[in-house]
Amino acid sequence: MTTLPQLDPLLPEDTPRRLASANTGSDWVFAQVSRTIGASVLLITGSIGAFLAWQSVPTFKRYGVSFLTEQQWQPEADVLGIAAVLVGTLQIATLAILIAFPLALATALYISEYAPDGLKPTLVSLVDLMAAVPSIVYGLVGVYLLMEHGGPEFALWLHQHLGWLPFFDVPTSDPSAAIWDQTRYIKSAFIASIAVAAMVLPMACAVMRQVFSQTPQGEKEAALALGSTKWGMVRTVVLPFGRGGIIGGTMLGLGRALGETIAVLLIVSPAFEIKWSITEVGTNTVSALIAGRFGEASASQLSALLTAGFVLFMITLVVNSFAAVVVNRSRSGAGTDA
Repeated sequence: MTTLPQLDPLLPEDTPRRLASANTGSDWVFAQVSRTIGASVLLITGSIGAFLAWQSVPTFKRYGVSFLTEQQWQPEADVLGIAAVLVGTLQIATLAILIAFPLALATALYISEYAPDGLKPTLVSLVDLMAAVPSIVYGLVGVYLLMEHGGPEFALWLHQHLGWLPFFDVPTSDPSAAIWDQTRYIKSAFIASIAVAAMVLPMACAVMRQVFSQTPQGEKEAALALGSTKWGMVRTVVLPFGRGGIIGGTMLGLGRALGETIAVLLIVSPAFEIKWSITEVGTNTVSALIAGRFGEASASQLSALLTAGFVLFMITLVVNSFAAVVVNRSRSGAGTDA
């Protein structure tokens, strides 16, 4: 039986040494600059929200909750509401994400895991270049390419084969007619969503690819060494590790889609009524409404437009906050821990 050594009572008692945790030198400068930039971002964002909230007070006093439930926008009749444009905003943004998400995910996986090493830099540069293209270019592509070549025909095909769904039904058009009315299928939320999807795809793809590229190489090689196929390794290692990047990239694209202005303004035909059919002509969004009516707005209409901007600001804030919570609860790599 062993005995523990006895401490000499005459020796001073051991005390833990205190470690200095204060930043010094370049670390202190970096911490202060980062803190200043972060505080500035919060201050600017908060100032924008406060300004829009203050400008929206007269509108809510005049119209009350009906401003959020009224569909028509008729300043000459003193009838203003954003219910229709809110629905149009959510329709275009949601459909754009549904189109862009699988393409962005597949492209990011191909670049990070399947593309030859000599081709990867070119593909990365092309994706980054697509993200830098101005939105007006995508709007012109939607106007002169999608609406004139293929967009109405595809919308008609959806009406013919999926018209039993309210989203693809155009009540005022007969899809089986010998001469179909093409004007009923242009300038719709469907065509605008395709253009917006092309805009948000490179942004979401860039975020996903960057996270996928940080997957620990040792875990990938371990999965392959245990007999996993390439797709099995991607499914069990890369995708769980990049869960946070997938969610973050998707929410970043959704935020861009919610606030897209020029491309939607060029494509859609403004209509102030709730349309559940995404292939029918006529819709509008909050940002397109502000851009289209801002130049000719009176004082009261300007306040209403700023109120619409405040509502969109709050929607975007809620979406980004929800995304941050989800990303924090599913950080990249959490699914690959042993």
